[in-house]
Amino acid sequence: MSRPVDSPGDEAVDDAELLRGVALGDRQAFELFYARYVSWLLSRLQHRCPDQALVEDVVQETFVAVWRSAEGFRAGSGGDAAGWLWRIGSRRLVDAMRGHGSRQSLFQRLVRMRDKGDQPSAEDEVLRELPHGDLADALRRLPPELGAVLHATVVDGLTVKEASTLLCIPIGTVKTRAMRARRLLQQELL
Repeated sequence: MSRPVDSPGDEAVDDAELLRGVALGDRQAFELFYARYVSWLLSRLQHRCPDQALVEDVVQETFVAVWRSAEGFRAGSGGDAAGWLWRIGSRRLVDAMRGHGSRQSLFQRLVRMRDKGDQPSAEDEVLRELPHGDLADALRRLPPELGAVLHATVVDGLTVKEASTLLCIPIGTVKTRAMRARRLLQQELL
């Protein structure tokens, strides 16, 4: 997972060092880590959820979690800070979307946002151009945990193992959710 570009002078401090400082309560290290990743995380989560307020809340919760659990980051175990941060943020987004009510409630919010003239995402534009336009609607009606797996494996092009790491779920769960999502899509599109 690529890391955002640092501001001049910041590249001397690596992410693991910053997170060690955060774990010790170093506010400056936290502020630098936040500045380094907030735009990147916000942008990535906005591609997963069109509700700007929800995404901003999730980003805030994610950085609060970083402040509280920075000691949980293990640089030597093959993980990078961006991947660790993404796992926290993406799981919180799925939880927030699940907690925001039923799939119907989410669908109604999406419709209201589109009616306000918001620009559709690039993914929506591509799906709209497909000859089977019902696919986009069927994708929106999937439960968030199934949609997250499809997004990770199809849109982001991740392998099952990478999706498992990203979503912090077992490989078998990724496969099962992908199969359930495909089955639900097939039923809706027939």
